[in-house]
Formats: sequence, structure tokens, C-alpha cells
Amino acid sequence: MLVDTIFALASGRGRAAIAVLRLSGPAAGAALSALTGRVPPTPRAATLTALRHPKTLELLDRALVLWFPAPHSQTGEDLAELHLHGGRAVIDGVVEALGAEPGLRAAEPGEFTRRAFENHKLDLTEAEAIADLVDAETASQRRLALEQHGGTLGRLYEGWRARLVRLLAHIEAGIDFPEEDLPETLDADARAELVRLSGDLADHLNDGRRGERLRSGLSVAIIGPPNAGKSSLLNALARREAAIVSAQSGTTRDVIEVHLDLGGYPLIVADTAGLRESTDEIEQEGIRRARDRAAHADIKLAIFDGALWPHRDPATEHLIDDATLVVVNKLDRHGIVAPMVGTKAAYAVSVLSGAGLPELIAGLTALAARLADTGGRPTLTRARHRLALKDCLGALRRAESASLPELAAEDVRLATRALGRITGRVAIDEVLDVIFRDFCIGK
Repeated sequence: MLVDTIFALASGRGRAAIAVLRLSGPAAGAALSALTGRVPPTPRAATLTALRHPKTLELLDRALVLWFPAPHSQTGEDLAELHLHGGRAVIDGVVEALGAEPGLRAAEPGEFTRRAFENHKLDLTEAEAIADLVDAETASQRRLALEQHGGTLGRLYEGWRARLVRLLAHIEAGIDFPEEDLPETLDADARAELVRLSGDLADHLNDGRRGERLRSGLSVAIIGPPNAGKSSLLNALARREAAIVSAQSGTTRDVIEVHLDLGGYPLIVADTAGLRESTDEIEQEGIRRARDRAAHADIKLAIFDGALWPHRDPATEHLIDDATLVVVNKLDRHGIVAPMVGTKAAYAVSVLSGAGLPELIAGLTALAARLADTGGRPTLTRARHRLALKDCLGALRRAESASLPELAAEDVRLATRALGRITGRVAIDEVLDVIFRDFCIGK
């Protein structure tokens, strides 16, 4: 089947010193020759050459050209890179020239990475990591994406899949070839391996969603009564005027978010409406959203008004849990020292003067690390992975209690397929290879 040759700008749009334009497909070499007027250069060696329009011979740019013949390229196809000057007119001229060449078309989003996957240059977890690496905003997100792109997650899942294929082969050998000289412990060994695999998957799933939190950002909800200083605290953390600050109660009607990088951890901090009884319909909706945000937040900052100390707002106090940092604001007015809210030690701060904020930020960073630090272990990063692993574990648990080996085999087959969905490699025919290799059936 013929495959189009695709091209696209691999670097960002906009005025820059260098722009990289990439081509991939069977006509990449011909297109490169049409632009340069010569055969493709030495593979993987940068060559400075003039680029001309194939039809008008107009000089388009003097660029560095790199040639990567198949299969030794990022996509597994013939691939060329043009390192152009980054002006818009230069880029547009080269793109127009390529678009006029037969067999070439502009790439769809993600098409280069898809071709790399289809040509077995990477699995789905590595492909997803490329997108995560591009989107990474903090050091911890970058590290997570690089580990996944390096294959740590894919190797873990492929290892489990190989164990499942072997397990399935042994179960089916007992079903299909009972007359052969098979090990007497075959059934017991298979059931023991089922238990081990189930335990490994269960431990992996019981990760506190660290990878997903790290990839997407930990949600932080600032909650408290009106005029306690929630918006001021948001502005202090963001170091800009993100929220309106007013002495008038009920100023914040909706949830206001800012994205922060604290110690390399991504946080999405939300200022919410003050918790109180209200007859205002709009404010009531804001309070409902505040409670909803608090209920789903990874971390809560419960802030109390130090001007009213030791009075504590009961609605706010009711929302305190293990993932809550308690803050008493306005200590500069009353000299509050080491306040306690229930059994929790609170951070005494003055958002106005900045007193106590370094300690609060350090505590917030430490809590974020506790919730999102993966410890360098391969970890789930997407809901897609978690759903497939749950399906896999469910099938293994059914296989453990199956009354017939045929039922156990079917559940193990389903588990193998579920695990293969994560990496994109599902090949049940491998079972036959294992059967004949392990038992030499029929010689």
C-alpha cells in the first residue's frame, strides 16, 4: 500500500533564528533532491546547501539539511530535516514548494509519532510521553515524561504481558495436549503465577494516583469565610494580582485558578467564594462551587480570619482533613503565635506583610511532594492506563477462581489483551510460540 510523504514544521511558529521542517515517507528523498538539485547527502551528517523552488528555481534559503534513510530514523521511514532561517517568508516559501511536489502533503497532528509507533520505533506509552514532554511545565513533570519516554513504563507492562503470554501458554498446553509428557506441577505453578501477577498489578494500581497528579497538576483549593484573605493569599502565592481583593464580603463569586511551580511540582491553586449563608442567588452558586472544589481537591488551604481569633468559622473547620493545611491570617494585627485548630497546628501568616508565608510555602511544597513524588518508580500517568490495568486485574481475579481451565484460559487471554492495550502491542499468536518452545510438543 502506498504511503503519503508528510511534512510539517517541527519547531514552533513565530520569528526565530532557526526553524526545523521535517519530511517523512517514501518520497522524502526525491523531495529533498528537488529542493537541493542533488542526491540526498551523507546520512546523519548536516550539510549546508541552497534550497530552490523546484519549478521556478527561485532561491528560498541556505539551510542545513539532514538525511535519515529508513529504517534508521525517528519514524522508521525515509526522513529529512531542513534547518531553515526562522523568518515567516522563508518557512512559507519552502512549505509552498513542498506542497507542490507530487506525493507530498501537510502532516496531520501527531502523524509523525503515529508512524513511529506503527513502524515499531516506540510503544504507546513512549508516544504519550512525547506529548507530556512537550507540555511539561515543571522539573518533576519533565523527569516523569523523560522516564516514560525512556521506556520504563513500557518495559514494566511488556514484562507483565510476557508473563501472561507464558501463563496462558501453560494453561492451554494442559488443555490441548493432556497426553503429552507435561510437568505434574503445571496447574499448581500456573495458579501460583496468577496470584503473583494479581498482587503485582494491585500494588501498581495502589499508587495514590501520583503519576496522574504529577502529569496534570495537583489541585489546591483555598477555602474559608469571607474576608479571611483567600484572594490575597492566592495573589501572594502567584506573585501577581490574579484575584480581586476587597473588604466587601462576597467579592469572589466564582472559582479563580492560577498555575504554580513549587519545588518542581505543578499546582493548580483555586480561590473560592467565602463560605457563609447567603440569600444572593449568584453567591449561593459560588459557595456551591467552592464546596465542590474543596471536595475534589488534592490539597486544601483552610484559612481563618486572625482578626476574629480565637473564633473559628465552623463551616471551614468542618472541611479540614489530612490533606488540609490550616492557615490563620492577619497575625500582624494580633500577634498570633502557633495557633491550633482542633488537633492541627496552623500556619500563622500575614499575607499583607509576607510574614509566615515562606513557612507556609515550604509546608505546601512538602505536602505536594508527599502526594505526587513517584520515587523514581514507573507509575501510571493516564486514566487510560488505569482503566486497562483494572480490566486486566479483574480478569486475573476471575481466572484465580475459575472452576475449569478453559475458563481460566479465557480470562488470562482477556487480561493479556487489556494489558496490551496500554502499549499498543497485542499479539495472542505469541502463545503458540511459547507452547512449542517451552514443551517441544510434537518435536
